[in-house]
Amino acid sequence: MCPTTPSIVEFNKILTSLVKTKKHYSPAISLSHQMEFTGIKPSLVTMSILINCYCHLGQINSAFSVLARILKRGYQPTTITFTTLIKGLCLHGKVPKALQFHDDVLAQGFRLNQVSYGTLINGLCKMGETRAALELLRRIQGRRIKPDVVMYSTIIDSLCKDKLVSHACNLFSEMVVKGISPNVVTYNALIYGFCIVGQLKQAIALLHEMPTKNIDSDVYTYNILVDALGKEGKVREAKNMLAVMMKQVNEVNKAQAVFNTMTQMGVFPDVLCYNIMINGLCKIKMVDEALNLLEEMDYEKIIPNKVTYSSLIDGLCKTGKVSNAWELLDEMHVRGQPADIITYNSFLDALCKGHHVDQAIALIKKINDQGVQPNLCTYNILLDGLCKGGRFKDAQEIFKDLLSKGYHLTVQTYTIMINGLCKEGLFDEALTLLSKMKDEGCIPDAITFETIIQYSLKMARMTRQRNFFVK
Repeated sequence: MCPTTPSIVEFNKILTSLVKTKKHYSPAISLSHQMEFTGIKPSLVTMSILINCYCHLGQINSAFSVLARILKRGYQPTTITFTTLIKGLCLHGKVPKALQFHDDVLAQGFRLNQVSYGTLINGLCKMGETRAALELLRRIQGRRIKPDVVMYSTIIDSLCKDKLVSHACNLFSEMVVKGISPNVVTYNALIYGFCIVGQLKQAIALLHEMPTKNIDSDVYTYNILVDALGKEGKVREAKNMLAVMMKQVNEVNKAQAVFNTMTQMGVFPDVLCYNIMINGLCKIKMVDEALNLLEEMDYEKIIPNKVTYSSLIDGLCKTGKVSNAWELLDEMHVRGQPADIITYNSFLDALCKGHHVDQAIALIKKINDQGVQPNLCTYNILLDGLCKGGRFKDAQEIFKDLLSKGYHLTVQTYTIMINGLCKEGLFDEALTLLSKMKDEGCIPDAITFETIIQYSLKMARMTRQRNFFVK
Protein backbone atom coordinates (compact mmCIF):
# COMPACT_ATOMS: atom_id res chain seq x y z
CA MET A 1 0.00 0.00 0.00
CA CYS A 2 1.40 3.42 -0.96
CA PRO A 3 1.77 5.74 2.04
CA THR A 4 -0.09 9.04 2.15
CA THR A 5 1.96 11.96 0.85
CA PRO A 6 3.12 14.12 3.77
CA SER A 7 1.56 17.55 4.20
CA ILE A 8 3.39 20.84 3.62
CA VAL A 9 3.30 21.40 7.39
CA GLU A 10 5.41 18.29 7.96
CA PHE A 11 7.85 19.37 5.26
CA ASN A 12 8.17 22.81 6.84
CA LYS A 13 9.10 21.15 10.14
CA ILE A 14 11.94 19.30 8.42
CA LEU A 15 13.15 22.39 6.57
CA THR A 16 13.10 24.40 9.79
CA SER A 17 15.09 21.68 11.54
CA LEU A 18 17.70 21.65 8.77
CA VAL A 19 18.06 25.44 8.78
CA LYS A 20 18.47 25.54 12.58
CA THR A 21 21.65 23.48 12.26
CA LYS A 22 23.18 26.46 10.37
CA LYS A 23 25.04 24.09 8.06
CA HIS A 24 22.33 22.50 5.97
CA TYR A 25 21.06 25.40 3.87
CA SER A 26 21.84 23.66 0.56
CA PRO A 27 20.17 20.36 1.61
CA ALA A 28 17.10 22.34 2.70
CA ILE A 29 16.89 23.96 -0.75
CA SER A 30 17.35 20.57 -2.40
CA LEU A 31 14.60 19.01 -0.27
CA SER A 32 12.20 21.82 -1.16
CA HIS A 33 12.86 21.17 -4.85
CA GLN A 34 12.15 17.45 -4.34
CA MET A 35 8.96 18.40 -2.54
CA GLU A 36 7.72 20.53 -5.43
CA PHE A 37 8.72 17.81 -7.90
CA THR A 38 6.39 15.39 -6.10
CA GLY A 39 3.53 17.89 -6.50
CA ILE A 40 3.47 19.44 -3.02
CA LYS A 41 2.91 23.19 -3.27
CA PRO A 42 5.10 25.38 -1.04
CA SER A 43 3.43 27.65 1.49
CA LEU A 44 4.47 31.13 2.59
CA VAL A 45 6.42 29.50 5.42
CA THR A 46 8.28 27.26 2.95
CA MET A 47 9.27 30.18 0.76
CA SER A 48 10.33 32.26 3.76
CA ILE A 49 12.62 29.42 4.81
CA LEU A 50 14.05 29.33 1.27
CA ILE A 51 14.74 33.08 1.38
CA ASN A 52 16.64 32.55 4.62
CA CYS A 53 18.70 29.73 3.06
CA TYR A 54 19.60 31.73 -0.04
CA CYS A 55 20.55 34.76 2.07
CA HIS A 56 22.92 32.72 4.24
CA LEU A 57 24.51 31.22 1.12
CA GLY A 58 24.99 34.71 -0.35
CA GLN A 59 22.62 33.97 -3.25
CA ILE A 60 20.74 37.25 -2.84
CA ASN A 61 19.28 37.30 -6.36
CA SER A 62 17.73 33.87 -5.76
CA ALA A 63 16.31 35.12 -2.46
CA PHE A 64 14.62 38.05 -4.20
CA SER A 65 13.32 35.67 -6.89
CA VAL A 66 11.52 33.76 -4.14
CA LEU A 67 10.07 37.06 -2.85
CA ALA A 68 8.76 37.69 -6.37
CA ARG A 69 7.08 34.25 -6.29
CA ILE A 70 5.48 35.10 -2.95
CA LEU A 71 3.98 38.30 -4.34
CA LYS A 72 2.92 36.62 -7.61
CA ARG A 73 0.99 33.94 -5.69
CA GLY A 74 -0.86 36.62 -3.79
CA TYR A 75 0.72 35.84 -0.44
CA GLN A 76 1.28 38.67 2.05
CA PRO A 77 5.01 38.78 2.97
CA THR A 78 5.68 39.03 6.69
CA THR A 79 8.02 41.38 8.51
CA ILE A 80 10.28 38.37 9.11
CA THR A 81 10.57 37.86 5.34
CA PHE A 82 11.63 41.46 4.77
CA THR A 83 14.03 41.39 7.73
CA THR A 84 15.66 38.23 6.41
CA LEU A 85 16.34 39.93 3.07
CA ILE A 86 17.70 43.05 4.80
CA LYS A 87 19.99 40.86 6.92
CA GLY A 88 21.16 38.96 3.83
CA LEU A 89 22.07 42.19 2.06
CA CYS A 90 23.89 43.55 5.12
CA LEU A 91 25.76 40.28 5.76
CA HIS A 92 27.20 40.42 2.27
CA GLY A 93 28.23 44.07 2.37
CA LYS A 94 25.27 45.48 0.44
CA VAL A 95 24.10 47.95 3.10
CA PRO A 96 23.16 50.76 0.61
CA LYS A 97 20.90 48.25 -1.19
CA ALA A 98 19.44 47.20 2.15
CA LEU A 99 18.59 50.83 2.91
CA GLN A 100 17.01 51.23 -0.53
CA PHE A 101 15.02 48.04 -0.03
CA HIS A 102 13.91 49.39 3.36
CA ASP A 103 12.57 52.53 1.64
CA ASP A 104 10.82 50.46 -1.04
CA VAL A 105 9.14 48.26 1.58
CA LEU A 106 7.81 51.29 3.47
CA ALA A 107 6.66 52.89 0.21
CA GLN A 108 4.57 49.78 -0.54
CA GLY A 109 2.79 50.18 2.78
CA PHE A 110 4.53 47.35 4.60
CA ARG A 111 5.91 47.73 8.12
CA LEU A 112 9.21 46.75 9.70
CA ASN A 113 10.05 46.01 13.34
CA GLN A 114 12.83 46.30 15.92
CA VAL A 115 14.77 43.38 14.45
CA SER A 116 14.66 44.95 10.97
CA TYR A 117 16.08 48.24 12.22
CA GLY A 118 18.57 46.52 14.52
CA THR A 119 19.90 44.71 11.45
CA LEU A 120 20.22 47.94 9.45
CA ILE A 121 21.93 49.75 12.31
CA ASN A 122 24.40 46.87 12.69
CA GLY A 123 25.14 46.98 8.96
CA LEU A 124 25.80 50.72 9.05
CA CYS A 125 28.08 50.45 12.09
CA LYS A 126 30.11 47.67 10.47
CA MET A 127 30.64 49.99 7.49
CA GLY A 128 31.95 52.67 9.86
CA GLU A 129 28.83 54.77 9.34
CA THR A 130 28.16 55.33 13.05
CA ARG A 131 26.63 58.77 12.53
CA ALA A 132 24.20 57.39 9.92
CA ALA A 133 23.27 54.59 12.36
CA LEU A 134 22.58 57.15 15.08
CA GLU A 135 20.43 59.19 12.67
CA LEU A 136 18.43 56.07 11.81
CA LEU A 137 17.92 55.43 15.53
CA ARG A 138 16.45 58.91 15.87
CA ARG A 139 14.24 58.50 12.77
CA ILE A 140 12.60 55.26 13.86
CA GLN A 141 11.41 56.82 17.11
CA GLY A 142 8.98 58.86 15.03
CA ARG A 143 7.65 55.68 13.39
CA ARG A 144 6.35 54.18 16.62
CA ILE A 145 9.21 51.67 16.68
CA LYS A 146 10.69 51.50 20.16
CA PRO A 147 14.51 51.31 20.09
CA ASP A 148 15.86 48.30 22.00
CA VAL A 149 19.05 47.24 23.74
CA VAL A 150 20.45 45.69 20.54
CA MET A 151 20.26 49.00 18.63
CA TYR A 152 21.77 51.02 21.45
CA SER A 153 24.51 48.47 22.19
CA THR A 154 25.52 48.30 18.53
CA ILE A 155 25.94 52.07 18.27
CA ILE A 156 27.68 52.31 21.68
CA ASP A 157 30.15 49.65 20.53
CA SER A 158 30.81 51.52 17.29
CA LEU A 159 31.34 54.83 19.13
CA CYS A 160 33.77 53.18 21.57
CA LYS A 161 35.78 51.65 18.73
CA ASP A 162 36.03 55.18 17.28
CA LYS A 163 37.31 56.29 20.75
CA LEU A 164 34.24 58.52 21.17
CA VAL A 165 33.72 57.15 24.67
CA SER A 166 32.05 60.26 26.11
CA HIS A 167 29.41 60.10 23.33
CA ALA A 168 28.96 56.38 24.06
CA CYS A 169 28.44 57.15 27.77
CA ASN A 170 25.81 59.76 26.89
CA LEU A 171 23.96 57.22 24.74
CA PHE A 172 24.26 54.67 27.57
CA SER A 173 22.66 57.17 29.99
CA GLU A 174 19.91 57.88 27.45
CA MET A 175 18.94 54.23 27.12
CA VAL A 176 18.84 53.78 30.92
CA VAL A 177 16.62 56.86 31.31
CA LYS A 178 14.27 55.38 28.68
CA GLY A 179 13.97 52.20 30.73
CA ILE A 180 16.04 50.04 28.35
CA SER A 181 18.21 47.71 30.45
CA PRO A 182 21.81 47.29 29.25
CA ASN A 183 23.22 43.77 28.82
CA VAL A 184 26.67 42.17 28.84
CA VAL A 185 27.26 43.35 25.25
CA THR A 186 26.59 46.95 26.24
CA TYR A 187 28.96 46.77 29.20
CA ASN A 188 31.67 44.99 27.20
CA ALA A 189 31.55 47.76 24.60
CA LEU A 190 31.98 50.47 27.25
CA ILE A 191 34.69 48.52 29.11
CA TYR A 192 36.59 48.17 25.85
CA GLY A 193 36.13 51.87 25.13
CA PHE A 194 37.52 52.91 28.52
CA CYS A 195 40.45 50.50 28.12
CA ILE A 196 41.54 51.81 24.71
CA VAL A 197 41.55 55.40 25.99
CA GLY A 198 43.54 54.38 29.07
CA GLN A 199 40.76 54.85 31.66
CA LEU A 200 41.18 51.47 33.42
CA LYS A 201 39.64 52.58 36.72
CA GLN A 202 36.35 53.38 34.96
CA ALA A 203 36.54 50.04 33.09
CA ILE A 204 37.00 48.05 36.32
CA ALA A 205 34.25 50.09 38.01
CA LEU A 206 31.88 48.94 35.24
CA LEU A 207 32.95 45.33 35.83
CA HIS A 208 32.00 45.68 39.50
CA GLU A 209 28.72 47.38 38.54
CA MET A 210 27.58 44.47 36.35
CA PRO A 211 26.56 42.07 39.18
CA THR A 212 24.46 44.84 40.80
CA LYS A 213 22.46 44.93 37.53
CA ASN A 214 22.15 41.10 37.46
CA ILE A 215 24.45 40.93 34.43
CA ASP A 216 27.03 38.12 34.26
CA SER A 217 30.43 38.94 32.81
CA ASP A 218 31.78 36.63 30.10
CA VAL A 219 35.16 35.61 28.68
CA TYR A 220 35.27 38.67 26.45
CA THR A 221 34.82 40.99 29.45
CA TYR A 222 37.83 39.55 31.24
CA ASN A 223 39.96 39.24 28.11
CA ILE A 224 39.53 42.97 27.46
CA LEU A 225 40.63 43.83 31.00
CA VAL A 226 43.48 41.30 31.22
CA ASP A 227 44.86 42.56 27.92
CA ALA A 228 44.61 46.20 29.00
CA LEU A 229 46.19 45.57 32.42
CA GLY A 230 49.00 43.58 30.83
CA LYS A 231 49.75 46.37 28.36
CA GLU A 232 49.84 48.86 31.24
CA GLY A 233 52.40 46.66 33.06
CA LYS A 234 49.98 45.88 35.88
CA VAL A 235 50.86 42.18 36.05
CA ARG A 236 49.54 41.53 39.55
CA GLU A 237 46.13 43.01 38.73
CA ALA A 238 46.04 41.08 35.45
CA LYS A 239 46.87 37.86 37.30
CA ASN A 240 44.07 38.42 39.79
CA MET A 241 41.63 39.23 37.00
CA LEU A 242 42.62 36.04 35.16
CA ALA A 243 42.12 33.92 38.27
CA VAL A 244 38.63 35.39 38.73
CA MET A 245 37.86 34.71 35.08
CA MET A 246 38.74 31.02 35.32
CA LYS A 247 36.45 30.65 38.32
CA GLN A 248 33.48 32.45 36.77
CA VAL A 249 33.65 31.69 33.05
CA ASN A 250 33.76 28.35 31.23
CA GLU A 251 33.91 29.00 27.49
CA VAL A 252 35.97 26.33 25.78
CA ASN A 253 36.60 28.21 22.55
CA LYS A 254 38.69 30.76 24.47
CA ALA A 255 40.57 28.17 26.54
CA GLN A 256 43.78 28.03 24.47
CA ALA A 257 44.37 31.77 24.73
CA VAL A 258 43.47 31.72 28.42
CA PHE A 259 45.94 28.91 29.12
CA ASN A 260 48.72 30.72 27.29
CA THR A 261 48.00 33.95 29.16
CA MET A 262 47.81 32.10 32.49
CA THR A 263 51.27 30.63 32.00
CA GLN A 264 52.71 34.01 31.00
CA MET A 265 51.16 35.62 34.07
CA GLY A 266 52.33 32.88 36.44
CA VAL A 267 48.85 31.55 37.24
CA PHE A 268 48.97 27.78 36.72
CA PRO A 269 45.83 25.77 35.82
CA ASP A 270 44.49 22.90 37.96
CA VAL A 271 42.82 19.61 36.96
CA LEU A 272 39.44 21.35 36.47
CA CYS A 273 40.95 23.86 34.03
CA TYR A 274 42.70 21.06 32.13
CA ASN A 275 39.46 19.07 31.93
CA ILE A 276 37.57 22.06 30.50
CA MET A 277 40.17 22.48 27.79
CA ILE A 278 40.62 18.76 27.02
CA ASN A 279 36.86 18.28 26.71
CA GLY A 280 36.58 21.30 24.41
CA LEU A 281 39.45 20.20 22.18
CA CYS A 282 38.00 16.68 21.91
CA LYS A 283 34.59 18.06 20.94
CA ILE A 284 36.13 19.93 18.01
CA LYS A 285 38.19 16.82 17.12
CA MET A 286 41.57 18.30 18.10
CA VAL A 287 42.42 15.10 19.96
CA ASP A 288 46.19 15.25 19.42
CA GLU A 289 46.26 18.66 21.11
CA ALA A 290 44.14 17.24 23.95
CA LEU A 291 46.63 14.35 24.39
CA ASN A 292 49.47 16.88 24.55
CA LEU A 293 47.68 18.46 27.49
CA LEU A 294 47.47 15.06 29.20
CA GLU A 295 51.26 14.80 28.87
CA GLU A 296 51.57 18.34 30.19
CA MET A 297 49.48 17.38 33.23
CA ASP A 298 51.85 14.52 33.92
CA TYR A 299 54.84 16.86 33.64
CA GLU A 300 53.18 19.35 36.02
CA LYS A 301 52.38 16.51 38.49
CA ILE A 302 48.61 17.12 38.06
CA ILE A 303 46.75 13.79 38.37
CA PRO A 304 44.06 13.25 35.68
CA ASN A 305 40.68 12.02 36.91
CA LYS A 306 37.79 10.03 35.42
CA VAL A 307 36.46 13.10 33.58
CA THR A 308 39.85 13.68 31.94
CA TYR A 309 40.04 10.10 30.65
CA SER A 310 36.38 9.91 29.60
CA SER A 311 36.74 13.07 27.47
CA LEU A 312 39.90 11.78 25.80
CA ILE A 313 38.51 8.27 25.18
CA ASP A 314 35.35 9.73 23.63
CA GLY A 315 37.44 12.02 21.41
CA LEU A 316 39.71 9.17 20.30
CA CYS A 317 36.76 6.87 19.55
CA LYS A 318 34.97 9.53 17.54
CA THR A 319 38.09 10.18 15.44
CA GLY A 320 38.68 6.48 14.71
CA LYS A 321 41.65 6.04 17.07
CA VAL A 322 40.03 3.22 19.03
CA SER A 323 43.29 1.35 19.75
CA ASN A 324 44.66 4.47 21.46
CA ALA A 325 41.42 4.69 23.44
CA TRP A 326 41.87 1.11 24.71
CA GLU A 327 45.40 2.04 25.84
CA LEU A 328 43.99 4.94 27.82
CA LEU A 329 41.39 2.63 29.38
CA ASP A 330 44.22 0.40 30.63
CA GLU A 331 45.99 3.48 31.99
CA MET A 332 42.81 4.47 33.83
CA HIS A 333 42.73 1.11 35.62
CA VAL A 334 46.45 1.29 36.47
CA ARG A 335 45.88 4.73 38.03
CA GLY A 336 42.92 3.43 40.04
CA GLN A 337 40.29 5.24 37.95
CA PRO A 338 37.77 2.52 36.94
CA ALA A 339 35.73 3.36 33.84
CA ASP A 340 32.00 4.01 34.13
CA ILE A 341 29.20 3.41 31.61
CA ILE A 342 29.75 6.84 30.00
CA THR A 343 33.31 5.79 29.09
CA TYR A 344 32.20 2.38 27.84
CA ASN A 345 29.44 3.95 25.72
CA SER A 346 32.15 5.71 23.70
CA PHE A 347 33.67 2.32 22.85
CA LEU A 348 30.27 0.83 22.04
CA ASP A 349 29.48 3.70 19.70
CA ALA A 350 32.79 3.23 17.86
CA LEU A 351 32.27 -0.54 17.57
CA CYS A 352 28.71 -0.18 16.24
CA LYS A 353 29.68 2.50 13.73
CA GLY A 354 32.54 0.27 12.62
CA HIS A 355 30.04 -2.57 11.96
CA HIS A 356 31.41 -4.66 14.87
CA VAL A 357 28.04 -5.18 16.55
CA ASP A 358 28.91 -8.64 17.90
CA GLN A 359 31.94 -7.17 19.66
CA ALA A 360 29.68 -4.44 21.07
CA ILE A 361 27.28 -7.08 22.45
CA ALA A 362 30.23 -8.97 23.95
CA LEU A 363 31.47 -5.76 25.58
CA ILE A 364 28.06 -5.11 27.15
CA LYS A 365 28.10 -8.62 28.65
CA LYS A 366 31.65 -8.08 29.91
CA ILE A 367 30.93 -4.76 31.62
CA ASN A 368 27.75 -6.25 33.12
CA ASP A 369 29.91 -8.96 34.69
CA GLN A 370 32.15 -6.21 36.09
CA GLY A 371 29.15 -4.62 37.81
CA VAL A 372 28.85 -1.66 35.38
CA GLN A 373 25.16 -1.14 34.62
CA PRO A 374 24.24 -0.23 31.00
CA ASN A 375 21.96 2.79 30.62
CA LEU A 376 19.44 3.76 27.95
CA CYS A 377 22.16 5.48 25.94
CA THR A 378 23.97 2.11 25.81
CA TYR A 379 20.89 0.42 24.36
CA ASN A 380 20.23 3.25 21.90
CA ILE A 381 23.75 2.83 20.53
CA LEU A 382 23.26 -0.93 20.22
CA LEU A 383 19.78 -0.65 18.64
CA ASP A 384 21.09 1.82 16.08
CA GLY A 385 24.03 -0.43 15.26
CA LEU A 386 21.80 -3.47 14.81
CA CYS A 387 19.28 -1.62 12.61
CA LYS A 388 21.99 -0.17 10.38
CA GLY A 389 23.80 -3.50 10.29
CA GLY A 390 20.81 -5.35 8.84
CA ARG A 391 19.92 -7.12 12.07
CA PHE A 392 16.55 -5.57 12.69
CA LYS A 393 15.03 -8.68 14.29
CA ASP A 394 17.72 -8.63 16.98
CA ALA A 395 16.98 -4.93 17.53
CA GLN A 396 13.27 -5.71 17.87
CA GLU A 397 13.98 -8.30 20.57
CA ILE A 398 16.04 -5.85 22.60
CA PHE A 399 13.42 -3.13 22.10
CA LYS A 400 10.65 -5.44 23.36
CA ASP A 401 12.83 -6.39 26.32
CA LEU A 402 13.31 -2.72 27.22
CA LEU A 403 9.55 -2.16 27.09
CA SER A 404 8.85 -5.20 29.26
CA LYS A 405 11.39 -4.04 31.84
CA GLY A 406 9.67 -0.66 32.13
CA TYR A 407 12.39 1.55 30.67
CA HIS A 408 11.27 5.12 29.99
CA LEU A 409 12.22 5.23 26.33
CA THR A 410 13.33 8.50 24.75
CA VAL A 411 12.48 10.04 21.40
CA GLN A 412 15.88 8.80 20.17
CA THR A 413 14.99 5.17 20.98
CA TYR A 414 11.67 5.36 19.12
CA THR A 415 13.23 7.18 16.15
CA ILE A 416 15.92 4.49 15.79
CA MET A 417 13.23 1.79 15.66
CA ILE A 418 10.98 3.80 13.30
CA ASN A 419 13.96 4.22 10.98
CA GLY A 420 14.64 0.48 11.20
CA LEU A 421 11.03 -0.36 10.33
CA CYS A 422 11.12 2.00 7.33
CA LYS A 423 14.33 0.41 6.07
CA GLU A 424 12.67 -3.01 6.35
CA GLY A 425 9.75 -1.71 4.25
CA LEU A 426 7.38 -1.95 7.23
CA PHE A 427 5.92 1.53 6.87
CA ASP A 428 2.54 0.77 8.46
CA GLU A 429 4.31 -0.65 11.50
CA ALA A 430 6.47 2.47 11.63
CA LEU A 431 3.34 4.67 11.70
CA THR A 432 1.87 2.45 14.43
CA LEU A 433 5.02 2.89 16.51
CA LEU A 434 4.83 6.65 15.91
CA SER A 435 1.29 6.63 17.35
CA LYS A 436 2.41 4.48 20.29
CA MET A 437 5.24 6.89 20.91
CA LYS A 438 2.78 9.79 21.16
CA ASP A 439 0.48 7.74 23.43
CA GLU A 440 3.41 7.17 25.78
CA GLY A 441 3.87 10.97 26.02
CA CYS A 442 7.10 10.93 23.99
CA ILE A 443 6.96 13.84 21.54
CA PRO A 444 8.48 13.15 18.07
CA ASP A 445 11.21 15.57 17.02
CA ALA A 446 12.40 16.83 13.64
CA ILE A 447 14.53 13.72 13.04
CA THR A 448 11.52 11.46 13.63
CA PHE A 449 9.44 13.42 11.11
CA GLU A 450 12.34 13.54 8.65
CA THR A 451 12.64 9.74 8.80
CA ILE A 452 8.93 9.30 8.01
CA ILE A 453 8.85 11.97 5.30
CA GLN A 454 12.01 10.81 3.53
CA TYR A 455 10.57 7.30 3.33
CA SER A 456 7.25 8.70 2.10
CA LEU A 457 9.10 10.59 -0.65
CA LYS A 458 10.98 7.45 -1.61
CA MET A 459 7.74 5.47 -1.86
CA ALA A 460 6.05 8.27 -3.83
CA ARG A 461 8.94 8.30 -6.34
CA MET A 462 8.79 4.52 -6.69
CA THR A 463 5.02 4.66 -7.28
CA ARG A 464 5.43 7.42 -9.89
CA GLN A 465 8.13 5.43 -11.72
CA ARG A 466 6.01 2.26 -11.62
CA ASN A 467 2.98 4.08 -12.98
CA PHE A 468 5.13 5.60 -15.75
CA PHE A 469 6.33 2.18 -16.92
CA VAL A 470 2.80 0.72 -16.69
CA LYS A 471 1.59 3.48 -19.03
